[in-house]
This record gives sequence, C-alpha cells and structure tokens, in this order.
Amino acid sequence: MKTPSPGFGLGLRPDHYADFLDCRQPVDWLELISENYMVPGGKPLAMLDAIRADYPVALHGVSLSIGSTDPLDRAYLAQLKQLHRRVEPLWVSDHLCWTGVAGKNSHDLLPLPYSEEALKLVVAHVRQVQDLLGERILLENVSSYLEFADSVMPEWDFVRAVAEEADCLLLLDVNNIYVSSVNHGYDARDYLRAMPANRVQQIHLAGHHDHGDYIVDTHDHPVCEAVWALYADACRQFGEVAAMIERDDHIPPLAELLAELDRARAIAARAASETRAVA
Repeated sequence: MKTPSPGFGLGLRPDHYADFLDCRQPVDWLELISENYMVPGGKPLAMLDAIRADYPVALHGVSLSIGSTDPLDRAYLAQLKQLHRRVEPLWVSDHLCWTGVAGKNSHDLLPLPYSEEALKLVVAHVRQVQDLLGERILLENVSSYLEFADSVMPEWDFVRAVAEEADCLLLLDVNNIYVSSVNHGYDARDYLRAMPANRVQQIHLAGHHDHGDYIVDTHDHPVCEAVWALYADACRQFGEVAAMIERDDHIPPLAELLAELDRARAIAARAASETRAVA
C-alpha cells in the first residue's frame, strides 16, 4: 500500500533556497508547505521549479481543515490540484485536525474530538480529497494541549480508524506524539504500537519548547533526546520509512539541519541492523 521510502529529507524553507541552488546537498528529498506555492507566479514558483529539478518533493499542507464541520473549500482544492499537476509530488499530506469553521481560518492546527461522529466526517472528507487527486493522501497527527469531554476513544485508535476506513496513509509526527504524551500523561510507546505499519509512509522529527508542566510544539529547537529515542522505537517497529527534519523558526544554517539528518540516518541504520540480528 505504501510507496518505497525515498530516504531522508528536509522541509524546504526560503532561508535555504540559495544553498540548494548553489550545489547538490546530501538530502534525498524535500517537503514543501503547499500553501507557499499555491500562487499564480513569482519567486516561490521560480524557486520551486529550479529546486525540484534536482530533488524529489512532497507537498505538505496546513489549511485543508479535513476535520471541520464546514464543507471542504473548493477553491483551495482546485489550487492544490493545480499545484499537484505542476509538481508531480511523491505524495500530498496535511493534518488530522480542523483549522476553522464558518469560513474563518484560525491558522492553527486544532485537535478533534475522538468520537464516532468526527470519525465519520473526517473519513468522508478524506475520500473526497483522494477522489479529486486520484491518489491516497497522508494525514499527520497533531500535538494537543486540551482534550474534548466528548471523546470516546484514545487518539491512537482514532488515527488508526481514519486511516483504515478512509484507506489513506499516515505521516507520523514523532515529536507531536511525545509532546501530547507529556501533556496528557500517556505512554508515547502505546501510541506507536497502535499504528498500522503498512500505512506509515512518512515520519516528522522536530523540536519543541518545554515549559516544565507542559510542552508546546514550536519547531524552533533541535530534536531532543526523548524524541530521538522514540524515533528509534518507530524505526524498529515500522522498518524503512521516509523521515525528515522540520524547522520553522530560529532557522539555523543548513549545516546544522544536515547534522540532525545524519543522526536520523544513523538511528534508522542501527535499528535496521538490530532488527536483522533478532530475525
């Protein structure tokens, strides 16, 4: 059901356009924020066309609002389909969340109630998007700080049910699992164990801000040791899965992110070796 892993990638940010245009970097693929390139022309598309000539790319959205009670935005979907045709991406992903209601975009990734009603709504929306694009999409688990009283199942059961009933794939954000596990007091490894390995197409690695009593997903720090350990567990469970580093604020020189990516490669290689030894 999954496509073969393209390897290890980075989120493409304007800070690093020059690095990627200057010479070939030790990156297997790049992830693009879809909305940054859903424009009629200009520098973003010029950079995209130049860079994607040398690197496979994936599209990652932040405004699909797959869990909103609003109908899906037809104009947004038309722009996404146009970008999909232009880029021919490895895959398209977005977040298992809602970003607004009544036509208003909060520009935040808001968690869902884990209920049968929400499940039915999300599955219908995912099928609609997949019919439009003609392929499976990936959905990413989001970090959360509060829980809905109406939830009737743990988050991991909801995520698995969406993937199976909508026949979509998963973008597993290991940092988000860790953040939410601390905020809500559950074992992050219970989350991993519940995920269907045949649907985990991609993994995100990122940093967060630790406030002591709670953690906020900020993407402005290096990956912490606890998240690296959880990533190692994910590698042992899911095998070879495309992984990438996200950084959206306090963006360092490219060399620092490449060093983190090398660590991801090393962890994945070690996990694969351990798995072979046990087999």
